[in-house]
Amino acid sequence: MSERPYPAFPIAIVDDEEYTLVCVEDLLRAEGITNVLPVRDPKALPALIEESSIGLVLLDLALPGMDGRELLALIRRDHPQVAVIVITGNRDIERAVECMRLGASDYLTKPVDGARMVISLRHLIEMQELVNENLDMRDRLLSPRRERSAAFGAITTAGQTMGPILDYAEMIAPSSHPVLITGETGVGKELFAKAIHDQSGREGDFVAVNVAGLDDAFFSDLLFGHRAGAYTGSQGGLEGLIERANNGSLFLDEIGDLSHSSQVKLLRVIESGEYYPLGSDLLKRSKARIIVATNRDLRKALESGEFRKDLFFRLNGHRLHIPPLRERKEDIPFLVERFFAESAVELSKKFPSLPPELSGLLRSHDFPGNVRELRAMIFDAVNCHKGGVLSLRSFKEAIDEKRRTAVATPAGMAFPCPLPTLKELSGLLFDEALRRADGNQSLAARLLGISPQAVSKRLKAKQTKADNLG
Repeated sequence: MSERPYPAFPIAIVDDEEYTLVCVEDLLRAEGITNVLPVRDPKALPALIEESSIGLVLLDLALPGMDGRELLALIRRDHPQVAVIVITGNRDIERAVECMRLGASDYLTKPVDGARMVISLRHLIEMQELVNENLDMRDRLLSPRRERSAAFGAITTAGQTMGPILDYAEMIAPSSHPVLITGETGVGKELFAKAIHDQSGREGDFVAVNVAGLDDAFFSDLLFGHRAGAYTGSQGGLEGLIERANNGSLFLDEIGDLSHSSQVKLLRVIESGEYYPLGSDLLKRSKARIIVATNRDLRKALESGEFRKDLFFRLNGHRLHIPPLRERKEDIPFLVERFFAESAVELSKKFPSLPPELSGLLRSHDFPGNVRELRAMIFDAVNCHKGGVLSLRSFKEAIDEKRRTAVATPAGMAFPCPLPTLKELSGLLFDEALRRADGNQSLAARLLGISPQAVSKRLKAKQTKADNLG
C-alpha cells in the first residue's frame, strides 16, 4: 500500500545549491514531511506554484541573479494564499525583519537548525490545512445543492435537523485534523466516524476501539503494541492499533474516560505522529487520522481537571455534535422503515404489515437509548412476529419499562417560581400528551392513564371555552 504524501499540498524548497536541496529534502522526509518539491531555478517558482498548487515555500534569500525579497514580494502579490519561510544569514536580521513586513510567515537564520525548521514547517502546514479547509467549506456552501455521497448512505435522516451536520461531516472528511464527535449513547457516533473515514479517501483501515475502563498500561499496549519479551508473559510481538490504522483512521470511543497518563500519550502522538512500541527503542511514525467520541460533557471535565485542556483543544479542531432522537423525531418514520427492512432480511422474515398506531406510539416516546433503542425495539418485534399485522405489545412493554425506570425528581429539587396550580398542571399534561400522540386521542388517553371518552370530553370543553372567548 502506497503512503499518502504529507501534506496534501507540495512544499517548495528554493535554493541554487543541489547539495542543500538534497539535505533539506532528506531531513524533511525523515520527519514524515514527504510532499517536497526541490527548486533550483527561482525564476521557475511562480509557474510551479500555478501548476502544482504549492502551499508553502522554503526560500533562501541568497539567490544568484535574483533578490530573494523580490521573489517573496512576487509570491505575496500573485499568490497570497501561499505561506513563505525565508532563510537568511545570521547577521542579516534587519533583512529578515523586512521580509516579515513583506508577508513572510517565518524566518530561519544560517546555519539552519533542523529541528527548528521542522517545528516551523509543521506549524505552517497546520495553518495552511485549516485555510484550505475553510475555503473548501465556503465553496461547498455556496455551490448548488448536490447529492450526498455514498459514504454517508448508512445514516438515515429526513435531513431537517441532521442535514447541516451531514454537510459539515462531508466537508471535513478529507482533512487530516482530529475529529471530536459528541452525543448521547446510541445516537450513532461510530457510524459518523466510519462515514467520515470512508469519505476521506484514505487507503488505510478504519480501526475502532472503546477506551472506557482501560488502565494506562493496557491502553499503551493496545495503542502502541509491544515487541517480544517487552514484559513478563509477552511471548510474541503485538502490532498496535495505531500501526494497523496507518494511512487510515483510528476511532477512540468514550475518550472522556481516558486516564490522565493515557491522555498525555495520546496528545504526543497527535502532535508529532511519533511513538515507541513497548520495549522498543525504534521510533515509529503514524499517519493515522484520529477520530474520538464521547457522551460526556468534556467542558465540565476540563473544569474539574479530569480532562487535559491541551488535548481537548487538539481534538476540537473539527467537532460534530449528534443530537438525540427526541430532538429529531422527523427521522423516526425513515429509521423505522430502514430497521424493519434490515430486520426482515437478517431474521429471514417477511416484511410485516404495520399498524397505523405505531408511528404515533413511537413519536410519543423520548428514546433515552436513541437510535440504538429504536433499532432494538424493531428487531425484537419482528423476531416475535408470527404473521398478519404486527403487534404493538412488545413496543408498549418496552416503552412502559423505560418510563417505570426513569429517574424521579429528587426531593428538594428547585422548581421555577411560582409553582403551577394543580389545574394548570393538569392542562399542561393534557396538552403535552396530545402533542406527543400527534393528536391521536386514543394514544393520548393511554399516556395519561384515562379513557378515550375522557380525552374527547376534555377536548370539547376546551374548544367550547375557546369559542366563548372568541
